[in-house]
Amino acid sequence: MINSINPCNTSIFYYNDIHCRLGNMARVKTMSDFFDLSEQENTDKLKFASGDIMLGADDKYNVCANMFMNATGISSSALGNHEFDSSPDELARLTQNAKFKVLGINLHVAKDNPLYNRIEKSYIEEKNGHKYGIIGLAPPDLHERIRANKSREQIAVDDFEKTIQDIKAEVEKFKSQDINKIIVLSHSGLAKDRRIAEEIEGIDIIMSAHTHELIKDIKEGENLLYSQSGEPVIITQAGKDGEQAGVLNVEFNSDGVITKAQNNVMETKDFRRNIPLRAAFEQILGPAEKLGVIKSAPPAPADRLVDPNPHAYFIADAMRKELGTDMALVNAGNVRGYFEAGTIDSRQVFEVVPLKNNAVTLKLTEKEITDALKSGAKSFLNPGHKPSVIMPSGLKYTVSKQGEIKELYFIDKQGKEVPIDVNNPNPNKTYTVAADDFFASGGDGLIPDKMTAGQYDKLFDYDKDKITCDYIKKFTEPIEIKDDGRITVAG
Repeated sequence: MINSINPCNTSIFYYNDIHCRLGNMARVKTMSDFFDLSEQENTDKLKFASGDIMLGADDKYNVCANMFMNATGISSSALGNHEFDSSPDELARLTQNAKFKVLGINLHVAKDNPLYNRIEKSYIEEKNGHKYGIIGLAPPDLHERIRANKSREQIAVDDFEKTIQDIKAEVEKFKSQDINKIIVLSHSGLAKDRRIAEEIEGIDIIMSAHTHELIKDIKEGENLLYSQSGEPVIITQAGKDGEQAGVLNVEFNSDGVITKAQNNVMETKDFRRNIPLRAAFEQILGPAEKLGVIKSAPPAPADRLVDPNPHAYFIADAMRKELGTDMALVNAGNVRGYFEAGTIDSRQVFEVVPLKNNAVTLKLTEKEITDALKSGAKSFLNPGHKPSVIMPSGLKYTVSKQGEIKELYFIDKQGKEVPIDVNNPNPNKTYTVAADDFFASGGDGLIPDKMTAGQYDKLFDYDKDKITCDYIKKFTEPIEIKDDGRITVAG
């Protein structure tokens, strides 16, 4: 390690990808309060978020998310893809009272857009006479990760190669001002952040997000990397859904080089919910509607993006039944929670499917459906298993861990299994499909954009949460949620 001369000690509280999980936000607030109260002499304390704290287009939940960020006292947050589930107008309004900066160096907004003066590329934060250059970036794949809405139309984003050049230029600007402690809040994912660490001179810390990695401690080659000049760069990422938050402690020498580091990632379940914040959420959201009773339900899948998921099957069944289609197709990434035995209410349903897209019915050919399943199956081979496999109702299929669809059957409403040739699906045979407008607009690249082309039957002004609530209310007996084998994962 490099010897320190006049070292600067810095402690950073951070979180990412909370996805508007209210209970965990209230717990992270408690963690934040403990961080504030901790006695650390001669230490600069900083607080950051790296995006996807909001989720979906439900205004009340996003108001809660912004209240949470203000309450935890972060100084800035990168913009993630889920911040753009809302329109630019809505995002500008939601953040108008933000006490933190919103950052996106690789975003481009027209001057007449309400976000024009809201999004910043970078800024300088000063603590105890020490200056830190803070840069934030949104996901370069932003348009692939949001539905066809005004955000996709009005927000331009640089691709990753151009984003690297954007960051390099900003780092050089900081260097010209004698700022040698530079932190990047990145919602680009771990693989891209490793490239940033190794290809751009002058960055010290990258607070990563987007790929939901849980990075504990400091591990050489994993989150301790080196720039081309040999200076250390530390990357953090604290999982997903507010299940963890972290504190990074570092020591800089007088040249702004990290000489010591400690990365503490803590489980939020070990902390009580902050009572005032929890009460504020309840006041904003109002009372939940009691729906029925879940008799039994399996545990949540270990990897919700690729594992068979009976909770997602239940959502898909609700869509197929309530919208009267041949089948329903749901991106596994849309299903963020799970059902538990006991009384079920509308807020618990929203925790399972919180994205607030719009339900849609459309016609897809047998070939389009098969191609979509094949595209989803490639998630087994992709970093972080993104985007996800497809959770169906009215289909049964076998997928290999090598990302191939092996067998496929259509299940009609009488339960009869009709085989589909996965190698030669019929391009002329069509099915009615229930989905959402993220899927139907080509989100995750599973099907072509049907929404922009107007190739759909009906667009609804509600999403899977309302559909599932309506479905549950029709049950006269307690509900059993179980794995019926509609997805088999082969070795």
